[in-house]
Amino acid sequence: MAFTSSSSLTLPLFNPKILPRFKSLSLSTLPITHSPLKLEINSTSTCRATQDGVVFDDAAYEAERLSLDAKARESMAEQAGNENDDDPRAWKWVIRKRVWDLMEAQNIAQFPRPVHHRIPNFVAANLAARKLSELEVFGAANCVKVNPDSPQKQVRFLTLNSGKKLLTPQPRLRTGFFSVLESTMLSPSTINEACTSVGVAKYGRPIGLEENIKVDLIVIGSVAVDPKTGARLGKGEGFAELEYGMLRYMGAIDDSTPVVTSVHDQQLVDDIPVDKLLIHDVPVDIICTSTQIIFTNTSIPKPQGIYWDKLSPEKLSQIRILRQLKSKIERETGQKLPSGPSEKLPPTARREKR
Repeated sequence: MAFTSSSSLTLPLFNPKILPRFKSLSLSTLPITHSPLKLEINSTSTCRATQDGVVFDDAAYEAERLSLDAKARESMAEQAGNENDDDPRAWKWVIRKRVWDLMEAQNIAQFPRPVHHRIPNFVAANLAARKLSELEVFGAANCVKVNPDSPQKQVRFLTLNSGKKLLTPQPRLRTGFFSVLESTMLSPSTINEACTSVGVAKYGRPIGLEENIKVDLIVIGSVAVDPKTGARLGKGEGFAELEYGMLRYMGAIDDSTPVVTSVHDQQLVDDIPVDKLLIHDVPVDIICTSTQIIFTNTSIPKPQGIYWDKLSPEKLSQIRILRQLKSKIERETGQKLPSGPSEKLPPTARREKR
C-alpha cells in the first residue's frame, strides 16, 4: 500500500531549529542538478512542478497511483483466496487475515480502510512514530530509509523534521526506484506534502543503483511481527524484501544496519514459524508501538541480496529497475541469472470514501 496525502494523522509543528535554513529560500537556491525548477498554479490551485519542460500533474499522478494500488490489492485478495494447504506461503495468509480481521473488528484501524491487503494504518501510529524517534539508533542516523505506507507517514515527517536525509521508494517501485529528500530541499509549507507519495514524486531526487549512499536505519511496515523472534510478515507482495536486497547490492546497508517496524500492539503475534520463513524474508531488530519499545535480539539471518531464483518472471516484468539490474549483472558476468517459478501477481482492495 502506498501512503496518501489525505492521511488524518496530526503532525507536530515544524522544527524551529531548522527554520533559519528557509529564511532566504528561493527557487534559485534549491539543489537542482539540471534545469531550474519552475512552479505553476493551475485553475484548481494544484501546484505543478516543471523541470526540463515536463509538467508534474498531481491529480493525474494520484489517480494513477490509486488505480494501480486497487488492482494490486484485488490481485492479492484473489491470490490469498487461491492458496491451498500445500502452498508453502499459505500459513502467512492465515496470520495476515487474522490480524486484518481483528483490526477491523476492534476498530483500531485508520484510513485507508478496509485494511485488508495493506500495511494497516493503525490508531495511534503517530505515538508509535514518536517512540521510534526516541531510539538511540534514530538519533544517531544521518540517512533513514522509510517505507511509503500510511502508518509510517509520521516517521517520514520526523525524519525530515530532524534534519535527516529521507530515503523512500516509489510505491511498489512501479514508477522508479528510490527518492531522496532532505529538509534543505523543502520549505515549512511543503514538508508535510513531501511525506506523501505525490510529494515524494514532486520534491524528491530520484536515485539509481549507482548512487553512493549509506543508510543508517531502515524503517519497515508490517502486518504482523513476533516480538520474541523478530519474524515479520508484510502484506504479501515482497517489495520490502526487494528494496532491502537492492540496498544490499548497492552496499548501502549490511547486517549491522538496524531494521525497525512500527505497529499496533494487536499486531504482535507469537505464531510465526521461524523455520518456515524464506531466505529473503527480512526480520526486525526493534518494534515500536504506541505503548512500548521491544528489542527482539533476532537471530534470524538477514537477506544478503536479491535472490533471483525466487523472483518470478511476472514480478520481474513489473519492476523496471530490477530488469535493468539483472541485465547489468548478466552483461558484466557473461552469465544468465536464474528465474523463479511463475506466479499470479497479487491484487488489492478499494478505499472507502472519506
